[in-house]
Amino acid sequence: MQLYFIRHGQSVNNANVNTPNYVESSDTALSETGIAQAQALAKYLKEKKSLVDENIWDTHNRYGFGLTHIYSSLMERAATTAAFTVRALGDVPFSAWVDIHETGGIYAREKDANKAGLAGKPRSFFEKNFPEMQLPEGYDESGWWNRPFESHADRDIRARRVLAELLQRHGDKEGQAEHRVAFFSHGEFFMRLLCAMLNLPYKQAAHDMKFWFLMNNCAISRFDVRNGKFNVTYVNRVDHLPGGLVTQ
Repeated sequence: MQLYFIRHGQSVNNANVNTPNYVESSDTALSETGIAQAQALAKYLKEKKSLVDENIWDTHNRYGFGLTHIYSSLMERAATTAAFTVRALGDVPFSAWVDIHETGGIYAREKDANKAGLAGKPRSFFEKNFPEMQLPEGYDESGWWNRPFESHADRDIRARRVLAELLQRHGDKEGQAEHRVAFFSHGEFFMRLLCAMLNLPYKQAAHDMKFWFLMNNCAISRFDVRNGKFNVTYVNRVDHLPGGLVTQ
């Protein structure tokens, strides 16, 4: 199996991180820059859609990606980013994967709201805006979150659960062509999932220091999972974006 972890394009929240008095959206849309990034990513993945030769040792996807499955979180910025690629490729199955949402979940951002849990967008929002997306059974107009702010302990549990389910769904099986899976997801969840893969304590580095794996907007990271190994093939690749579209 190959996993391609792709962070969403720049969101309105990302774009306003240094704007005084800006109140973050609980489920932000893409900014104009984020839309341009998602379009550039989709164009690149379309150009590299097909594999030239499956037997070529191609650790940097110079000869194609050959994606077989695309998943997105149910947060607007990730789904919008994914949709550009799904529409460009045309025939790759596209599904929501609830558990690959950003850490914390959907919660109120106002100072006096104490991060109260919110509903998340209803099913009709995705049916209208992303009709290609296969949605979870039982997901209705009440929203997909409807829980308190996610604790740090629950974030690690969720990352391990996603990893186990990923391996169960898409791990290599005898007689099965290799699955090449794309996750359209989020920066901090990338950290949690990577720590789950590598069995690392979250952020804890040597000499009492902290660590972080940076993920730019619309960056691609690749992991090859086979023969009992997680191979970190590349992380935070952005060479498909023009210089003016590289943002954090």
